[in-house]
Amino acid sequence: MTQEPTIQSRKRMPGPLIAVLFFGGVAMLVAAIAWLAPSSAGEATAVATTTTLADGTGSAGSVNVVAPAIVVGEEPVADAAEVILPSVVDITTNRGSGSGVIYQSDGLIVTAAHVVEGADSIWVRFGDGEQVKASVLGTATEVDIAVVKVDRTGLSAATFSTAKPRVGQLAIAVGSPWGLESTVTAGIISAVDQAECSTLSTGRPTCTSLVQTDAAINPGNSGGALVDRNGHVVGINVSIISTSGANDGVGFAVPSGIVTAYADAIVSGKPLQTAFLGVQADNVDTEGRAGAVITNVVSGSAAEDAGIQVGDVIISFDGVPVLGFNDLVAQVRAHQPGETVDTVVIRDGNQVTIPVTLGVDEETLG
Repeated sequence: MTQEPTIQSRKRMPGPLIAVLFFGGVAMLVAAIAWLAPSSAGEATAVATTTTLADGTGSAGSVNVVAPAIVVGEEPVADAAEVILPSVVDITTNRGSGSGVIYQSDGLIVTAAHVVEGADSIWVRFGDGEQVKASVLGTATEVDIAVVKVDRTGLSAATFSTAKPRVGQLAIAVGSPWGLESTVTAGIISAVDQAECSTLSTGRPTCTSLVQTDAAINPGNSGGALVDRNGHVVGINVSIISTSGANDGVGFAVPSGIVTAYADAIVSGKPLQTAFLGVQADNVDTEGRAGAVITNVVSGSAAEDAGIQVGDVIISFDGVPVLGFNDLVAQVRAHQPGETVDTVVIRDGNQVTIPVTLGVDEETLG
């Protein structure tokens, strides 16, 4: 005898209850879709629905779904510009033009030394359009930084961040390229601790550790601000590498740590003391680790006191890789006399860390 399969019977739900559940499900589905892809911020959207009930009849209705407000994307460049623009000024001299950044609210402005060097007249124009005459308080040509003073108080001083920026972070340049005041351009920090070398008017070569950026910098940007996403100054723009004289995406700024150290010395009237290691060196030209090979140690210098020897190859200075002599000079200049810095050398094939307390370069005393 064959047994028939048992069919379990269920009571049918009332039609109105099915409709309620169906409408609720549709409403939830529409709300989810509207949340994922809102058509406009905060607008109520009427969604038409048609439902077939269990008894075969149909009913139509609508469900009002309020889409969530569109979340506006962050505008870090605009936010940073809003912070820094009141602190950036235009500088015009009888020799040319540039930019500056308000350093102190009582009328002190930091700029690039080459903007004001040799100028007979200096005029500063603020963001509100007012123009006033300025005078040079002091310059540090070895790092291309100067401080000028105007007879005005209550200025909007910028915030300087002395922490080393990260490679790849947002970088915003603000200044007056080609005389176009309050111009903002954006890019990234392309590199840090880049050694740029030049010869001073005294004939002495010098190398400075600079921040590199691809934010557009053009003639007139010199002395202006390079800022982070918070509108804090990470450097003062000073130079570019270009075949045309205009922006090619390789610009440089003096890091804020160096800017503030020299600007504070100028403002306080203290001598502009530059750190001194006391070695002569060449680039490594043999197979192996890049670095600066020591060819001479100055008697009585910080290097001699620390035990650095001829033949040592310096490969790192305060945690920054040294690929050659220019890197070493730039890193020494990025520090202050009296600082103790870990210097890593290769000696007889072994890596040795030597703490060095830096001295003072007597030739740079102001």
